[in-house]
Amino acid sequence: MNRTIRRASVFCLLMVLALLVRATWVQGYEARALADDEHNRRNTIARYAQPLGDIIVAGSPVTGSKATGGGDLRYQRTYPEGELYAAVTGYSSQAYGATQLEGIYGDVLDGTDDRLKNPAGLITGEQAAPGNVLTTIDPGVQKAAYEALGGDKGAVVAIDPKTGRVLGMVSTPSYDPARISGTDDGDAWRELLDDPDKPLVNRALRQPLAPGSTFKLVVAAAALENGLYGSVDEATRSPAPYTLPGTSTVLRNENASAPCENASLRTALRYSCNNVFAKAAADLGQDKVKKMADAFGFDTEKLDIPVRAAQSLYPTGMDRAQTALTGIGQFEVTATPLQMAMVSAALANGGELAAPHLVSQVTDGDGSVLEETGDGDTKRVVAASTAEQLRSAMVTVVEEGTGTNARIAGAEVGGKTGTAQNGVDNSNTPYAWFTSYAKDAGSGKEVAVAVIVEDSGSARSEVSGNGLAAPIAQKTMKAALER
Repeated sequence: MNRTIRRASVFCLLMVLALLVRATWVQGYEARALADDEHNRRNTIARYAQPLGDIIVAGSPVTGSKATGGGDLRYQRTYPEGELYAAVTGYSSQAYGATQLEGIYGDVLDGTDDRLKNPAGLITGEQAAPGNVLTTIDPGVQKAAYEALGGDKGAVVAIDPKTGRVLGMVSTPSYDPARISGTDDGDAWRELLDDPDKPLVNRALRQPLAPGSTFKLVVAAAALENGLYGSVDEATRSPAPYTLPGTSTVLRNENASAPCENASLRTALRYSCNNVFAKAAADLGQDKVKKMADAFGFDTEKLDIPVRAAQSLYPTGMDRAQTALTGIGQFEVTATPLQMAMVSAALANGGELAAPHLVSQVTDGDGSVLEETGDGDTKRVVAASTAEQLRSAMVTVVEEGTGTNARIAGAEVGGKTGTAQNGVDNSNTPYAWFTSYAKDAGSGKEVAVAVIVEDSGSARSEVSGNGLAAPIAQKTMKAALER
């Protein structure tokens, strides 16, 4: 063999070896990545090759499937009460993917999760019968919250304080996921994307906003835990009005005639005295306030219930004046309704915060449990005595203070109102907040609820936590106690 032929042979051999290595690499190492690629049409075909498993509320499915009548996507997702449960389910769309529980448990719901397969199926890759996702949602609580919000733009979260079970989660304006579940829903999709009210955003979890005076509960907890004041009934050292430290800016109270000068924490919560909590935050310092906020769940990067909630934030790097403003839930403090429900839930549960969760079980098609979320996985946030004092003060808010619209006959109800500034120089309509808890001594049932009303169409002068948010919380809590 001459030199030219030998070189050509070696080169061809090397090319063949390179192809073999590449093919082995693609089929072995990159196979899973390619199979999971969102642009892989086979994944979509497999997902909709059979009826999907269901998302279950109180034993009944709130999702379904229907035959498409043609094409390679044989079935399409349906939602019998789509708008009511959209904040819980998310959507499963043949064109736009899947979100929330539909997305997180997509492999279980479409039957491709390996845990659903028998040994033969694991070898052959045959698609198994789909599984189901069982939620903690109570249908009565969900419906009460949804109907109470009505046409308002806002959100409600209801939690069982002892177990952490999310009993209700509503975001309005809502949308019907069935409108975008097919392949030819482009007009509906664009309409939802272009809607200035952003119905696709889950406001209960994914839109942290200034919590306003509801954050005063966190500051009060920090004041008691750090010994700034010995009890909720001890007089504070709080001039009214209060000048922010190092500035000439005077912070006034909404009710000029309220007895806020040197008011106790109980009185300050009752009348929502800005001077008391701004000064308390400044006296404590940002580190102590932040430590308390973080104990309640602020600044948690990965708060998964299992849908991931946006991070609620308590800022750092502030001067004393800015720290004072955080004491009334302003400056750069932000919170989701889930976070503010967690604050009330921890206080209602004796100072222990049960991990909030939306899913109780994931099962196969026969009901065998694949995953289970235990109730009552708790951590201590504040001492039991601190929680007891703050609950007592929250009851005063509802019975005699700014939260009277949350009263429920025969039940212990405590709460805190909030009206948060919105826009440059508070130029936009403020947000109305209410965070609360309710207990029925007879049945032992209890619930913690947070409500935000971003916009109700009311005049600016009519926006208040008691006027807009407390009645929604009251209806939600009442439904929870009656469940």
